[in-house]
Amino acid sequence: MSKSAPEFLFDFGSPNAYLTHRVLPAIEQRTGARFSYVPVLLGGVFKATGNRSPVEAYAGIPSKLAYENLELRRFVARHGLARYAQNPHFPVNTLLIMRAAVAAQTLDLFGVYLETVFAAMWEDGRKMDDPAVVAEVLAAVGLPAERLLTLTQDQAVKDRLIANTTAAVERGVFGIPTFFVGEEMFFGKDRLRDVEEAIS
Repeated sequence: MSKSAPEFLFDFGSPNAYLTHRVLPAIEQRTGARFSYVPVLLGGVFKATGNRSPVEAYAGIPSKLAYENLELRRFVARHGLARYAQNPHFPVNTLLIMRAAVAAQTLDLFGVYLETVFAAMWEDGRKMDDPAVVAEVLAAVGLPAERLLTLTQDQAVKDRLIANTTAAVERGVFGIPTFFVGEEMFFGKDRLRDVEEAIS
């Protein structure tokens, strides 16, 4: 098995990415591994693979969509994720906050940024495709909002997000959350047990 860190490919726009993020610390504690978070643009993945979000894909199958929501509620209950709340602005265009995630990595601010934006999206119901809202959210926790938002227009930051997304598709990624343990790919929060076993 590869000794490299297990990877978590994410986009803030996915509620399942948020739920995954909340349970990864327990897996890290049990295994001693540390997940490497890889920002990718889910819209770009969908476009490249022809995939669609469950809301779109199951729009004509109400019972399937209802079951997806039931599984989400079960996951929330099982892991005690009481702060989770559906974002009233969903779906949110995440281009700005995903570019800012790459910028935060370059400034060594990623951990605080990650927590702040996931909470704003899936606990506080903020409209995180509005630059003014994003700036307010970041500034409230002491992050350099102006610097981060300026860097979202930096070509190197744009290129890194594109490269991450392209590389993900080339590795077989079609949705979020996706995990890699070495070159073994796992998709979906319901595969976390398999991810943990692969790490161990």
